[in-house]
Amino acid sequence: MKKLREQSTDPETYIIDILTHKLCNPNEEIEARLELARKFMQEAREYLEKGNAVQASEKLYKVAEECVKALATKFNIPEAQEAHREGKWWTKLLSKAAKTLTTKLNEPTINRGWSIAYDLHVWGFHEAALTIDQVKASLPDIEQLLKKTQQLAQTQNRTGIEKEPIT
Repeated sequence: MKKLREQSTDPETYIIDILTHKLCNPNEEIEARLELARKFMQEAREYLEKGNAVQASEKLYKVAEECVKALATKFNIPEAQEAHREGKWWTKLLSKAAKTLTTKLNEPTINRGWSIAYDLHVWGFHEAALTIDQVKASLPDIEQLLKKTQQLAQTQNRTGIEKEPIT
């Protein structure tokens, strides 16, 4: 656990990554990631209420991370295929996935939410340079990303595997 935290890897996300790579079908992975995103959103709100900008920033980032992973899996985009082959999601894959999804689905909410979350991750969490009000200003965009992800997860071709991948 200590090693995971030193690598800025959340243990829950790490476990989900391993389980989905080894055991789950895509629908189960999508649902697990959405459940985790909702949990992180609740934790982010609690940290915001407590005035903890650093932890709120990281939890909001984790919401976006899980949303991008869920959508990438659902639509079976090349970045998801690469992450599954490697057994890990790298930040560059998440960034590329957000852009691919935004372009192919014509949903700017995805890349906007990811970009804001990454900003929170760097400046709010790692650098601890954002105030609580600055972090709160990002909340609506991350909430919108989660809402859009949940909507898209309900659409047809749930697995993404059953149809041609988005390229």
